[in-house]
Amino acid sequence: MSEQNVENERRYKFIVVGDMGAGKTSIIQRYTNDVFSNSYKATIGVDFFMKDLTRENETVKLQLWDIAGQEMFRHMTRVYYKDSIGALLVFDVDSRSSFEVINEWKKDIDEKVRTNTNSPIPVILCANKIDLIDEESSWNKTKKEMDTICEEQGYIGWFETSAKTGQNVSESVEFLLDYILKNNIEKANSSTKKDQKIENLGEFEEISNEDRKKDSGCC
Repeated sequence: MSEQNVENERRYKFIVVGDMGAGKTSIIQRYTNDVFSNSYKATIGVDFFMKDLTRENETVKLQLWDIAGQEMFRHMTRVYYKDSIGALLVFDVDSRSSFEVINEWKKDIDEKVRTNTNSPIPVILCANKIDLIDEESSWNKTKKEMDTICEEQGYIGWFETSAKTGQNVSESVEFLLDYILKNNIEKANSSTKKDQKIENLGEFEEISNEDRKKDSGCC
């Protein structure tokens, strides 16, 4: 890659969080690879996926980090959240318990990762698995209620999503990206522009592999 192309490249890390079974991995796979499966295994610790986009003649490289929802991994979230600039918080519209913990996840994000202005990173709320809801019925939250939740809890917006059908998956991720670009949001303790072009993915793989070995007996 030429130096000119490197200069026209931005990298952003998004974390995707929520309770186990909310459909985080399915959303990421739908967005990055346009595939869906009913048989994804539970994420052990953390995994990540990448996708390239173009914004204003620049290449934007997105890293979407799939954060495990199990309680046993909560002590590692500070490490997993490091250098993130945005988050998608996913819950299952067919699971009351999945919805009831969203504010715990939001609080965890707000406490552990900030922008360079010491503000919370922007978070999108994804009401996932909307395909499970019959057309003649609706899940138990109205648009007005969801708008109120977003306003009170500091989400920048919310989407009804379905990894199975693809409904609003790209829209939610790219709404978050465009919000960050429009508002010139930067991660905390940003390194130099040159350093931002070089990602030490080996460090991530070392952390991930260590966790996988330690917790390989878990499901």
